[in-house]
Amino acid sequence: MDQQSAANTARVLTEALPYIQRFSGKTIVIKYGGNAMVDENLQRGFARDIVLLKQVGLNPVVVHGGGPQIGKVLAQIGKESRFVDGLRVTDSETMDVVQMVLGGLVNKQIVNLINRFGGRAVGLTGKDGGLIHARRLSHSRASADADAPEIIDLGHVGEVAGIDPAVVHMLDSGDFIPVIAPIGVGDDGTAYNINADLVAGKMASVLNAEKLILLTNTPGVLDPQGKLLTGLTARQVDELIEDGTIHGGMIPKIACALDAVKSGVKSAHIIDGRVEHAVLLELFTDEGVGTLIRN
Repeated sequence: MDQQSAANTARVLTEALPYIQRFSGKTIVIKYGGNAMVDENLQRGFARDIVLLKQVGLNPVVVHGGGPQIGKVLAQIGKESRFVDGLRVTDSETMDVVQMVLGGLVNKQIVNLINRFGGRAVGLTGKDGGLIHARRLSHSRASADADAPEIIDLGHVGEVAGIDPAVVHMLDSGDFIPVIAPIGVGDDGTAYNINADLVAGKMASVLNAEKLILLTNTPGVLDPQGKLLTGLTARQVDELIEDGTIHGGMIPKIACALDAVKSGVKSAHIIDGRVEHAVLLELFTDEGVGTLIRN
């Protein structure tokens, strides 16, 4: 290593130190999805990042998605994927596939990769230990032919009714890394597919997490000129939604982040999962790689 490279490495390490000290012992909830889940280099980088966080004293909790993987398996069995307003219509057969893919295939791939790099990950769904209590999501939309909104039956699509974090606390205290698939269970034992961003946000609130990190396929929140916006307060975010700067698919993620910070999470971060080691860069460097929202 030449002198300049050595100096750069030392600078990075010393820059990280105060952040490691500040966040040691704190819980960080990370929603893992998008390109970071399908690109092999990004997968390995993410797994190393999670192991490193645990090694330096943080308590990472991973909540993952898996929409593309679900769609792929449904196509393999000849079943068409149907969406209403971006939500997957989930009948009983589709729900069986969701549980198999999210709770089995995807969850265990993430667990296995973290463990390969020296972590001690344990895979969970919301069914384990009564972790995620769910209820059926009621979805409606305006109808041009009727005075009242049209109620859409999405099947086994749910929302979080409550979270019992006891099993997560137990794993954290035992130096394990929880990896959670966003499947909840209703009062009658019915399984529900829940949006992973929503689960991550609620999980962060219930765990009184220091930070919620949402990995996306965008750099974060951009202004009309394409400049990254960060250090936003809840009030500023509301204004950006009102004037149309934040729109489309970013609104649900922003709403999730806002709910978390308003519920006691110190800060929420929407970061670009396409950047290698994005989680470490956001947590342990002065500039970060995404949009930070604080209350």
